[in-house]
Amino acid sequence: MKANNLEILYEDNHILVVVKPINIPSQADCSHDLDMLTLVKSYIKEKYQKPGNVYVGLVHRLDRPVGGIMVFAKTSKAANRLSESIKQNQFQKKYLAVVHGILTKKKGTLINYIKKDNQFNSVITNERDGKYAELDYQVLEEKGNKSLVDITLKTGRHHQIRVQFKKVNHPLYGDQRYGFQDHEQIALYAYQLAFYHPVKKEKMVFTRYPEYGIFKDFNLK
Repeated sequence: MKANNLEILYEDNHILVVVKPINIPSQADCSHDLDMLTLVKSYIKEKYQKPGNVYVGLVHRLDRPVGGIMVFAKTSKAANRLSESIKQNQFQKKYLAVVHGILTKKKGTLINYIKKDNQFNSVITNERDGKYAELDYQVLEEKGNKSLVDITLKTGRHHQIRVQFKKVNHPLYGDQRYGFQDHEQIALYAYQLAFYHPVKKEKMVFTRYPEYGIFKDFNLK
């Protein structure tokens, strides 16, 4: 992937909203593969012919195999304000997931305590050892023995959605780490992002539906 191939949903002097493709890291990691932060910096550098280093603030992340909408800050002021809005729960992130099985409750809330077990895995634990994790979900469609679920994250723990649905015996389709060996792309996508503009203070909502893998078996529009 190249910087000029970025799918840009919105851009102004303060922020850049883009779609992260699946299997690209949000930022540089030990794999040394091309990452979104580097791509966004390269895009800005090329578009505006900026010499030297380009500032881009990474205010949130998506797991490497997960695609979807991300916002990057183009100034430190915007980065600080977006980070503060996340702390104040003014940052709404919605996901689509396909899970194994048919959920008994078609709408509900999952609450657990999650501990990062090592660099790569997280586990459900107790209040003393873990961090509070909450999400709301609603089943949108069922096909065969799989369910399309709309998820609203209330907290942002490591691998939260994946671990919480495993806990209720409905692991995500394609989740090799916490689910079954489906040998398919993980069916988790950050399809909607809503936040207040760090300078204009207007509420902004961006939506982008996944168009790959098992998601194509469901009606997303």
